[in-house]
Amino acid sequence: MAAPAVDPSALGRLRWRCRRGLLENDLLIERFFARHGAALTPALARGLERLMDLADNDLLDLLLRRSEPAGALDRAEVREVLALLRPAPAPLQMRPA
Repeated sequence: MAAPAVDPSALGRLRWRCRRGLLENDLLIERFFARHGAALTPALARGLERLMDLADNDLLDLLLRRSEPAGALDRAEVREVLALLRPAPAPLQMRPA
């Protein structure tokens, strides 16, 4: 059975907390809410809260795969949220020989 979704008022507070100073972060976070907000579980909300504790540049590094969660941030719910937040990797392009 799937976990219950976060109630609408808690979701609104979380969305407000997710407003960032870097446009790049905001774009990825808004896309996340558009795709997954209605079905956001409490575990995913906790993972997102942990990510929002980061400085904007540290968050962007995680979102762009420049770094991976470490220490107290290396938790299943954080990794699950990152998997949903991160853009798909760009396909490799072969150069002609």
